[in-house]
Amino acid sequence: MAGNSQRRGAMRTPGSKKGASTGSGGNRKDKLGGRGPTPKAVDRPHHPKAKQKKAAERRAATNPEGSGGRRVERTKARVASLLMGRNSVVEALRAKVPANALYVQSKADTDDRWREAMKTAVSLGIPLMEVPRAELDRMSDGGVHQGLVLTVPEYKYADLKSIESSRCIIACDGLTDPRNLGAISRSAAAFGAEAILLPERRSVGVTATAWKSSAGALTRIKVAQVTNLNRSLISLQKVGFTVIGLAAEGATPLQEIKADTWRDPVVIVIGAEGAGLSRLVKESCDWLVNIPMAKGNESLNASVAASVVLQDMFRARNYK
Repeated sequence: MAGNSQRRGAMRTPGSKKGASTGSGGNRKDKLGGRGPTPKAVDRPHHPKAKQKKAAERRAATNPEGSGGRRVERTKARVASLLMGRNSVVEALRAKVPANALYVQSKADTDDRWREAMKTAVSLGIPLMEVPRAELDRMSDGGVHQGLVLTVPEYKYADLKSIESSRCIIACDGLTDPRNLGAISRSAAAFGAEAILLPERRSVGVTATAWKSSAGALTRIKVAQVTNLNRSLISLQKVGFTVIGLAAEGATPLQEIKADTWRDPVVIVIGAEGAGLSRLVKESCDWLVNIPMAKGNESLNASVAASVVLQDMFRARNYK
């Protein structure tokens, strides 16, 4: 016990003039200075968020005039004009989707899809551009490109006047899925419709995905874009079109539309997925038509519904 008391007496208190022993809590002359608060993630050079910030700054420097929502819109438009991934690119080339160039990652692993994409692009006269992976990452805005990116030119829309000579127009009210637009164009081409009508706002446009889904049908169908769909329908009625809207709650079953109605110029209006036709568009329709189905089924996909009605029109026009 005496030894313990002697050791306790030998311990020096903090702040004593002689050198501080271990356990002084840093209260000594040569203590280390504090590092301060931990930097934010974006300020740490090797943190992923810092790298993302630098990439965003580089993109902003490339487009200094734009910012905020406008820059986001341009990014979305740029990505929408691209087809990425080996399967998507090969399918688009098979369908002869119009393209500006095929961008190929240098030193990438090759397979049958890769070789087919190269061969098909050359046969179609599409320029091949070999670029590093970083460039494809930038072009695709981080999308999964698998070393292949096909650029599609901006679509040139027709105006309302140029489609008034059509006998059948498909109008899309708030359609948002480009795959549905592509599928509708295939049915339109197969069953004799000549044009598709789209509103400019809150609606799908002719994108690379729509081109691919159309399997080339968009090269045979005019697509017009208008500011106000409702006013455009009224304008078409004035020049002799009958407007037929598809609605689950429509009062008229499809089979009750007479053959004479189908033989005249018609506009078939397809509603948005889930939401259906808007109120004003419904009020402008001459007929609101439902497709009879087995009980327990609520509705059909927009492109499937369009196919059913177009086939009925085709039968009425071509078979008595």
